[in-house]
Amino acid sequence: MKEKMDLINTIVKHEWVAFIKVQNIGGKASCQEDAETFKTMRTSQFISWSNGALESYLKDLQEAEANERNLISEKYAWMMKSTSPAEYARIEHLLPSLSPEVTHLIDKIMKIELAWQEDILKEFPYVIEQGRPLYTNQDNQFVTSFETYMRSELATYSKRTIELYYENRVNQITQNLSGAKITLEYTVKQYGYQSLEDANDKNGPAIL
Repeated sequence: MKEKMDLINTIVKHEWVAFIKVQNIGGKASCQEDAETFKTMRTSQFISWSNGALESYLKDLQEAEANERNLISEKYAWMMKSTSPAEYARIEHLLPSLSPEVTHLIDKIMKIELAWQEDILKEFPYVIEQGRPLYTNQDNQFVTSFETYMRSELATYSKRTIELYYENRVNQITQNLSGAKITLEYTVKQYGYQSLEDANDKNGPAIL
């Protein structure tokens, strides 16, 4: 576990540097001054990953930095395809194209992720309902769904990382585990709850 946490901490440090450099239309966002919340949310995101996927993503971040790319900026740019189509049309040419193979892998991953989210919504409705809506068709200029956010983040990963991410998710399914539940359980514990059941019963914080 120590090896995993060391990897996660290193990744989050790289992401934070990229995050505070993101240029927002309305100027610097308040969340860009909240390093602790960023660390909590991103650590929770990675806690269910395999070490192999984490190592690969860290390499993605390092390669991006070496090539003066900001993967966090690219993630938000991909989101705009759904939330701000006109703005997206103006910047689409700046984003790397995705191969059919990568797009197919992302689609397969999203089927798993959304199924897990749907299961959690049934079991812990309050925890999920306080966060993002689930589906892209619920997006608007001010709200980004889990589906759009997740798909946009996956679009910034290398093919190598996406393959390892998918492999990890499939392995979790064979072990009757939910990566999404692992993430949410870790998150609510960072806010002082004993479990997802505890957070749901006590009207816990927005998680997504």
